[in-house]
Amino acid sequence: MRPLPLLALLPFAANAQNLQQQLQSVATANGLIGMSVVTTCGTAVQDVVHTGKRNLALNLDVDDSTRYRIASISKLVTAIGFMRLYEQGAFGLDDDVSTTLGFSFRNPAYPATPITYRMLLSHTSSFQDGTGYADFLSATYGTTPPPPISELAVPGGDYYTSNMWRTEAPGTYFTYSNANFGILGTLIEALSGQRFDVYMRQQVLLPLGIHGSYNVQDLPGVTDLAVLYRNSAPQSDNYNGVVPIAPDLSQYVIGSNGLFFAPQGGLRVSALELARIAILLANAGTYDATVLLQPATVALMLGNEWTWNGSNGDNYYGLFRSWGLGVHRITAQPGGDVVFPGAALFGHAGEAYGLISDLYVDPASDFGLVFLTNGYTPGNAYSFGTTSAFYGVEEEVYAELLQWSLPACLSTTIADDARNAELLLVDDRINWTGAGSTSIALLDLSGRLIERFDLVSGGSRTVRPGAYIVQRVDLRGTETRLWCVW
Repeated sequence: MRPLPLLALLPFAANAQNLQQQLQSVATANGLIGMSVVTTCGTAVQDVVHTGKRNLALNLDVDDSTRYRIASISKLVTAIGFMRLYEQGAFGLDDDVSTTLGFSFRNPAYPATPITYRMLLSHTSSFQDGTGYADFLSATYGTTPPPPISELAVPGGDYYTSNMWRTEAPGTYFTYSNANFGILGTLIEALSGQRFDVYMRQQVLLPLGIHGSYNVQDLPGVTDLAVLYRNSAPQSDNYNGVVPIAPDLSQYVIGSNGLFFAPQGGLRVSALELARIAILLANAGTYDATVLLQPATVALMLGNEWTWNGSNGDNYYGLFRSWGLGVHRITAQPGGDVVFPGAALFGHAGEAYGLISDLYVDPASDFGLVFLTNGYTPGNAYSFGTTSAFYGVEEEVYAELLQWSLPACLSTTIADDARNAELLLVDDRINWTGAGSTSIALLDLSGRLIERFDLVSGGSRTVRPGAYIVQRVDLRGTETRLWCVW
């Protein structure tokens, strides 16, 4: 994205103060105990807002150093580490994972159909969180050494239950699955020869300057951890300043059970550290001077591996409409997976132990967002939103970012000429250079229609200053943009 001209920045001089005030109001109204919100634009952090407490018992505030157990956004980071191995030629996306696992990982109803890396990353493997999963997790964390994951996945295993596998054929049906990422964590160990936590720290986190970890023992300060709460009651990471006793890993077998370090949900990072992941995705695999992934690899991750057609998966109340390789693809379907109206975003959401987490980026505008909260006070349990499949508190945070943060990250051209677009915004004029005529709708950032008009080839229309959702609809298809006019 081109640097914003000075004129474009001036209207947002008071944004940080306004955003802080509005987000504090959201936190108070929803009874949030602590919250961090960070936005990014291009290669830089744009807004940083913290509110509330990371630890009620010790009366510690949320700040830049506060690290949260981010739940399922961990899967996105795990996928980044996995794709590092892909770039090294360690596997092909359509290879049979059984070869690396060392046991036959097959849906018993479809024994001739290989389970591939692509299926695992896109949650289409047919391996799911059956009733055996919870008991296996308990054994993983409570047994020395932890049982091999084959005991969960293979018929006859000590923790296997028949509903660990779906009845649909592998590759045909989407089911969001934590167990999938237990297999992926095991594969990372088998392919790299390293423990999962060590590999991720060396190959992903530290190269990005992230000092969080999938292993609490690695954290520079345990008092920086956000305790996770429901109804103000601690649910997780309630260490109260005392580093937990290190687990006995003397008998741990690398490549046998990657769930031990929770690739599906156990990463602890700060909001500012997580913003580096947002910048990495928005900038095609590069953060600062570090090239962690090649642009083609990031494009693979963001690409469409599954899109809901009404019957080919569990869309989780409309939130999951499309998936890439470890990436939640936001399609902005009204009433469903909407972060910003009309905006296609990429990232991941998370929820566990009272925490809610979100990381999404818009490569078209180079805008990224991180939202983390460590829980709620009594009487403030999360409720579903009214305009999307996200929770109400997420909708409220997104609305404030839509008003105060996103417009500051939109330039007057958004580099459309570099994309050979037919619909261009130049200064305060919308120009149509395509053949024939086209219909244009201008909406405000809440999705309310402001104006509708037609343009003929070579025509233009002057629009007043403001931030708009611009929609073009004609025989060529539908196009949606986010634009600011100054």
